[in-house]
Amino acid sequence: MVYVFLADGFEIVEAMAPVDMLRRANVGVVTVGVDKKVITSSCGIQVTADIVSNEFEFEDVEAVVIPGGLQGVLNLEKSSLVQSVVDEAVQNGILVCAICAGPSLLGHKGLLKGRHAVCYPGFEEALDGAVIADDYVVTDGDFITAKGAGVSIEFGLEIVRELVGDEAAETVRSTIQCR
Repeated sequence: MVYVFLADGFEIVEAMAPVDMLRRANVGVVTVGVDKKVITSSCGIQVTADIVSNEFEFEDVEAVVIPGGLQGVLNLEKSSLVQSVVDEAVQNGILVCAICAGPSLLGHKGLLKGRHAVCYPGFEEALDGAVIADDYVVTDGDFITAKGAGVSIEFGLEIVRELVGDEAAETVRSTIQCR
């Protein structure tokens, strides 16, 4: 199961495009609202999460997704659950995915040192020792990072690729008419 964490101020496209790509590939996805069920995105769209953070159990986790949106990321960083889930994922070799400002959460934890990574331009210093790549979406080991909303579909397809393979990712790409 892939868990996408949502906190007030998250970037709607950066969260929902990966959810869509994963569900099209028949990968199980659960959105987790930090401390509440209805989460307000950075542009004011309200999303009802599948579960609330106090319902989360670390049992069947295949990947964790941290969407961007500056305020959303700051709110995710304040969550002891999100912090512990990321730590446990890293300790167990589980895929950790972050986009836009989201990689700064990983950088603040020192998880990207020596790894190739990207983020929204201007957040590079927060990546603390990462090798900043030129690509829009970068996979290095158990980490996938991406630059921003404009590559949200590519980010989602890369998560699909890592979890279920190239063929599944290319099938989804083809069915949505994505270049």
